[in-house]
Parts: sequence; structure tokens; C-alpha cells
Amino acid sequence: MKAARLYGIQDIRVEDVETPSSPQADEVKLKVLAAGICGSDLHNYKTGQWFARLPVTPGHEFCAEVVEVGKKVTRFKPGDWVAADSRANCGECDFCKSGRGNLCRSMGFVGEVCEGGFAEMTVLPEKRLLALPKSIPPELLVLSEPLGVALRVIHQLNPAEGATVAVAGGGTIGGLVALLLSEVFHHPVVMFERNTQRKALLHKVASFQEADLDRESLQSVTEGNDVYYWVEATGSGAVLQQLVSLAGSGSRICLVGLFNGDVSLNVNRLVEAEIQIVGSSVFCDEQAEAIRLLPQLAEKLRPLISKPIGLADIPAAYQKLTTEQVDSLKTVIIPEV
Repeated sequence: MKAARLYGIQDIRVEDVETPSSPQADEVKLKVLAAGICGSDLHNYKTGQWFARLPVTPGHEFCAEVVEVGKKVTRFKPGDWVAADSRANCGECDFCKSGRGNLCRSMGFVGEVCEGGFAEMTVLPEKRLLALPKSIPPELLVLSEPLGVALRVIHQLNPAEGATVAVAGGGTIGGLVALLLSEVFHHPVVMFERNTQRKALLHKVASFQEADLDRESLQSVTEGNDVYYWVEATGSGAVLQQLVSLAGSGSRICLVGLFNGDVSLNVNRLVEAEIQIVGSSVFCDEQAEAIRLLPQLAEKLRPLISKPIGLADIPAAYQKLTTEQVDSLKTVIIPEV
């Protein structure tokens, strides 16, 4: 079968590999229906930050059809559609046992510590799978994972009912956060995004006002009112510095962007204005919540995805996504293309 294999920094190849054998007792053999390229896939490709084993088949955002189940599997049968839970957490540490598996003390991810979904077939433990409806096309079902990440951001931010939320970055997660905030949670949204094509795309599916990263621009769209809830989804230290300077006293800033290196902040501003900075890592139960929202959001999500590509196109897609601006929020792979 064909699979994309990551060999090292900026080295991904599509190869013929052995088809997975029958699953172990607690495992499920899967035919991949669709997969999505995540920003963390690209970050790992560029930096090697999360190399756990090489070579490895990346891909933690994917949906699949069950082909075969191990003898101890009880929740799934051949023909079922499932999504991968991207977290390869241990299940035994204090965080996992308390329901906070996203903070597992030995956290790994599908496609890093084990084979992922950029292949025709793969195998995962039953516990790493969530049931999916067959009423939604696979290319949209792959968004259950990033939607879960976006929901986690909103839960961590915990904005007051009806409060304006400012989102810096209209990439996959920032864009999905804006969509959820405006269309599901009914918050006014201010978006900071320089990519005009991406802004135009997001305007088709979500309600938000645009602003530049300066006080005059922000106040022009908020009628001079302070903003107290912020999402940083760019991974830019300069952007985070600017958010801290613009945030009103008592604000909360939720970080979900992936940063390269250390970031300098005006810590005195955080202290004197009692600004809270909170992180948001993957999700706890939010992917299951995202799956429940998919029927409601499906038509909103469709314009955000690319024209599907095949496995053979992955190396070129990685190169393009790491060197050029693209207008879609999610590049989707269909192995059969």
C-alpha cells in the first residue's frame, strides 16, 4: 500500500509499505477515508520538535472505515466510520485518571509515536477511536479533531455571555474558533488576519469585524470599548506582545498558537492590569462535542477545505504550506484520489 513517511526535517516521502496485518486484541484495522494536514504536522516537519520515531507515517486528523477488529473490541464492527483521537496519552498518570488526558505526563500523538493516517490503511487501539455519522462526507469529518481543539480554546477562555472576543490569526484553529464563537456561542468577534483571501473565505461562514493590531483600529470597531477576551492563534511573539498591550485590565488571553523559541513580554503590564494568560492544549472531551456539532456546522465548514489531494501530492503540499500563503483553512487528503 501507499503511505507518506516522515524521515526527518523537511524530508517526507510517499512510498510503498507493507499493509498492516490483522489487529491485536484491543486494536482496529482501518481504511483511511480522508485526512487533514495540521499546523503541528508542518511545525514538526520544519523543526523536528516532536520527533519520537523515524521514519513514521504522520497524520493525526483522519477518519476511516473499520475493516477488521481485534477479539476484545466491543464498540466497533467492520463497516463503521470512526475518527482518530489524536492523543496518545498513557491513561495511567494522575492527569489521565482525573479526565485531563491532554496534560498526560508522557503525552504523545498519533502520527508521531505510532503510525498515523497519511496512508491507505492503518491500525489504532479501540480507545483511540470515536464513532462518526455516515451522513457527513469524509472530507468534512476530518475536521472533528481541529474543531475539538477550537472548542477547547473557547472552554479555556470561558468568555462571559455575549462578550466580544478578539481572535488573532485566521488559520485553521483561529478560523474555527471564530466560527464557533459567532455561530454556536453567539459572541461578537473581532478578527486580526493579514491574509485577505483567508478573511474573505471566513466572512462566508462566520460573522466578525476586522481590525488591525493597533488601538485606534480596535476601538473603531468596538466603539471605544475595551476587549477582555483574546485568542492568540498565530504563534507570533510580536503579536502576543501587541495583544498584551491592547488588552483591557482584567483581560484573559488564551494561547493556542505554536511559538518558535522564547517570547519576551511586558510582565509588569500583566501584573498591574491583572491580565491572565492561559494555555490550551489539544482537548479533553471536546472532540466528542465537536462530532455532535458537525451536522449543524457541515455546510459552514465546506468552504474552508481545499480541493482534496492524493497521497502522492503530500510532499508538494508540505512544501507549499510551509513556504506560501494559502487561502483554504484545511488541506484534505483522500487516499483514493
